[in-house]
Amino acid sequence: PPLGLWDPLGFTKDRDVEKFKRRREIELKHGRVAMFATIGYIVPEYYKFPGYLSTSAELKFVDVPNGLKALSVMPGAGIAQFFAFIGFIELSYNKSYGEPGNYGKGLFGLGSLGLSATVSDPKSRDKKLRAEISNGRLAMMAIIGMFFQD
Repeated sequence: PPLGLWDPLGFTKDRDVEKFKRRREIELKHGRVAMFATIGYIVPEYYKFPGYLSTSAELKFVDVPNGLKALSVMPGAGIAQFFAFIGFIELSYNKSYGEPGNYGKGLFGLGSLGLSATVSDPKSRDKKLRAEISNGRLAMMAIIGMFFQD
């Protein structure tokens, strides 16, 4: 990242490599989720899918409010499906592949689709990984700001 090792609370003072790798993996996961959440917060302001979100509840996509208010109208079964899917991805699909945040799926997870998408140039790969950490940190701050604005 542009700031180098940024550790204002001193978590790395113990110099435990395994703890550092675990914390880095958690930071990457939170950053990735925050990047998706930020996009998911912005896109419905400009576009909503046609049709029904839930036919049994007669709930259309256009009837779902933006932001955190969407949770108030989503059916409980839909929220349960969301958490079940995330649990499946977290517990059985994503297996650590040696380095923090690497699950052996290639660039953007395209390896899951049978497409080989890796960055083989070490210099380019390092730059992209550093950018991912920085963008993830920015997205974590952005989504929290959007929550407070809501």
